[in-house]
Amino acid sequence: MPRLYGFDNQALTRVRAEEQQVVREAVGRLRAGQSQAAVAAWMTAEGHRGTMGGEWTSMTLGRLLDNPAIAGLDRDPVSGELRETGREALITPEEFRWLQQRPGRPGSARSAEDREPDYDYWLSGGLALCGNCGQQLTGGRTSARTPSYRCPATFEGRGGCGKIRITASLLEDHVAEHVLGELMRPGAQAALEQVQAALAAEAEQVRERIADMEKSRTELAEPYAAGQLSRSAYVAVDQQVTASTKKERARLRFLEQAVNVPLGGVEDLARWWEHAPSSSKRGLAVLLLKRVEVRSARARGVRDVDDRVTLTWHSPVAA
Repeated sequence: MPRLYGFDNQALTRVRAEEQQVVREAVGRLRAGQSQAAVAAWMTAEGHRGTMGGEWTSMTLGRLLDNPAIAGLDRDPVSGELRETGREALITPEEFRWLQQRPGRPGSARSAEDREPDYDYWLSGGLALCGNCGQQLTGGRTSARTPSYRCPATFEGRGGCGKIRITASLLEDHVAEHVLGELMRPGAQAALEQVQAALAAEAEQVRERIADMEKSRTELAEPYAAGQLSRSAYVAVDQQVTASTKKERARLRFLEQAVNVPLGGVEDLARWWEHAPSSSKRGLAVLLLKRVEVRSARARGVRDVDDRVTLTWHSPVAA
């Protein structure tokens, strides 16, 4: 089976930077109004080829852009709803959702009637955690098709407890209420700008660590190719570097959500929040909150979340 364009391996744990840039440029051209056929023609004219060496067509480009893996997502096998995987991504989840909803989009193999409308779980991606085991909560629908956050029993090879689930609207409304309360406090914007600067500095440090890891991976290949390093030793170190790089990239994606929030020029953050896109809400929540921990309900069916959700804030001003 050929690899997915933009990735180095079948596990989708390593991105090919040059192919990622091609996909990003293609998406940018689509968002600027070019047709899918025109973008495919541009890719071919520039000498870009698919993983099997073929030229790009509207159909082959459409299949790539219809694959949620390019945005670090997959579809729930029951509901067909998008959910985050924590894997590497070529584009953002928001860009992928735009691709699926864009005007004039060629029909995909799976019609919208076959699946539930996608729900944007804006507390996913590392902010909402299981209060029992510390695992990241992921979005997904219940058997009754209600959007919820849950602790997965397994996640990327690491097991969560699988015991926590909370209705998405209950948790999101609870967090939004407290976030809005903090945004209306005097000095909130100045405090947020300080946190944003600190997180931007951390993000740069993470990028440097990722670059060092990738450099070490390249340097490791030379003694292996020269027969100075056994295959077992090479594989063991490569797996360790891959795991560390993956963890750092996940942290970088989390930080970038906050770093990219457009605070400048916003006079009334509370009013801005009401109409902000989910990506901006997520980023602003990351600026304010270190984590949102969810514990088990007192009893089955209890909808009160005050006693089962703990918010940990970044700044004393927002505490």
